Amino acid sequence: MKQPPGIRLGAGSRATAGARVAVRTSVGGASVGFNSNPLLAVKLPAWRSKFLLFTLFCAFVALAGRAFYLMGGVNTDFLQRQGEARYARTLDVPAVRGKVTDRNGVVLAASVPARAIWAIPDDVDLNASQLQQLAQLLDMPLAELKRRLSSEDRNFVYLRRQVDTEIAEKIAALKLGGIHASREFKRHYPEGQTVAHVVGFTNVEDRGQEGVELAHEATLAGRAGSRRVIKDRLGRVVEDDWLREPAPGRDVALSIDNRVQFIATNALQNVVQATNAKAGAAIVLDVRSGEILALANWPSFDPNLPAAQRHAWDKDRLRNRVITDTFEPGSTLKPFSVATALDAGQVRPASRFQTAPGRIQIGGRTISDTHPHALLTVEQIVAKSSNVGTVKISMDLPAQTLWDTYTGAGFGQAPASATLGFHGAVAGRLRPYKAWRPIEQATISYGYGVSVSLLQLARAYTAFARDGDVVPVSLMKLDPAQHVPSAQVFKPETARAMRKMLEAAVSDEGTAPRARIPGYRVAGKTGTARKLRNGQYVNSYVASFAGFAPVSDPRIVVAVMVDEPGGGRIYGGDVAAPVFAEIAAGSLRALQVAPDGPLTPKPVLAAARETL
Repeated sequence: MKQPPGIRLGAGSRATAGARVAVRTSVGGASVGFNSNPLLAVKLPAWRSKFLLFTLFCAFVALAGRAFYLMGGVNTDFLQRQGEARYARTLDVPAVRGKVTDRNGVVLAASVPARAIWAIPDDVDLNASQLQQLAQLLDMPLAELKRRLSSEDRNFVYLRRQVDTEIAEKIAALKLGGIHASREFKRHYPEGQTVAHVVGFTNVEDRGQEGVELAHEATLAGRAGSRRVIKDRLGRVVEDDWLREPAPGRDVALSIDNRVQFIATNALQNVVQATNAKAGAAIVLDVRSGEILALANWPSFDPNLPAAQRHAWDKDRLRNRVITDTFEPGSTLKPFSVATALDAGQVRPASRFQTAPGRIQIGGRTISDTHPHALLTVEQIVAKSSNVGTVKISMDLPAQTLWDTYTGAGFGQAPASATLGFHGAVAGRLRPYKAWRPIEQATISYGYGVSVSLLQLARAYTAFARDGDVVPVSLMKLDPAQHVPSAQVFKPETARAMRKMLEAAVSDEGTAPRARIPGYRVAGKTGTARKLRNGQYVNSYVASFAGFAPVSDPRIVVAVMVDEPGGGRIYGGDVAAPVFAEIAAGSLRALQVAPDGPLTPKPVLAAARETL
């Protein structure tokens, strides 16, 4: 066998088992044994191996100590927080909000199940098609969805709140990683625009923002609960414990009668559209208890619209004009001036006053009647709405006496929120009597220079419908057995005399024949007042009417205001009186009030006469 050059086996080319094998190399032509290699002759220090062994031992001890530190319970708070951030959630569980009902138990606002769709952005890994599907189901632009998923908070972000359960189920069926749903509620308003200004609405957090929802938030909201949920890496719930169970909110029963509310809202909508008016408002009061049976405004809004669409609402639609808007009431205040004189014994219903030639000078100012009259009784002054006659009656009264009547009826002071059960009621404007000049006393007597809300006007008219006293108004349903405190404004005989005069005002000889109702005797007074802008009266008007029915035993007071009617119809007798008739007729029938008048009243005059 030929051997490689420079290498040869030692003696005995075939070594037996156990024989020593010698390997030689050729170095510079000389043969050298392998175990004689100079590299193998180098001796390492013994401490190096010991140091290496010691280093490995220390590393092992450090690892063991760290494992004991992390796993032995020395300080696990941080790790627990980190673990819970990845697998555990403390979820707020909303309480079921209380219902809002009318006086007969009809639901005006209720909570329905919904879902909040949220995401853990770090866990979301969706392709373009999945993102598009999700955006469509959420009714959200794709760009907005991507923006939310790229939120700085990588552990939690809401994608959409108050999603219908059907939509939430479709999203769950897609099985999208990192996309979750939690239970919540959203508010539903079955009557929509009809009671929008009364009930109000809630925000996306289900907290009251307007109306009763805001005023009675503490009662309706209840107490939210919370629960601790732990999920595995696949999103499956492995632990679910209640930390605090939710407590449902309590129901709120309003004094509103849903039937009367619908009648009032429908009548307002019709007149606003027919006259191209800016707005309209109406209120119906129960004479006996002061409860508000209807509180309507038009234009209105739909509280069922999602919160995301509410920014488009016109602010004028949100205003509850019945309690927040003030206006100069015009001739609707004349009965209070006349009643004050009657109460003081200064005049009697049959007392006569000369109103010719239809104008009077007070402090260099001229006050006129729209239609000149001659000698009129006090009863005729009210029926024909004579400015001149009213001024002559009131100027003989001390200013304080007239002021006391107005304040006693509730003008110039806001209704108490605690009694009313509603926020935002205004006080109106009634200057102190000591500051009145003669011209101010004259104009205030027929409704100029003083501002009131429709709520105040309706409450004041209960003094004529009752025995001269007024009761607090309430939007909450009262216990029939509950005693309602009252404040005396006029003597009972004065109230009875005024009822007769106000009934004459809706006759053919009065300014509001269009306020009459077949089958019922009604009484009331029209008002037409110019609006004040920048300190000047302009050719824009507020038409109003306040009255009650049936006269034989008054059950309801109805006040109507139409803001800036057009189409050549500006007078309260033409615009507001027919609305009163429609609301009062429907309300009396809904309340099953027995008729007390002829079923076929006399024909109405072709045109109602009215003064400013």
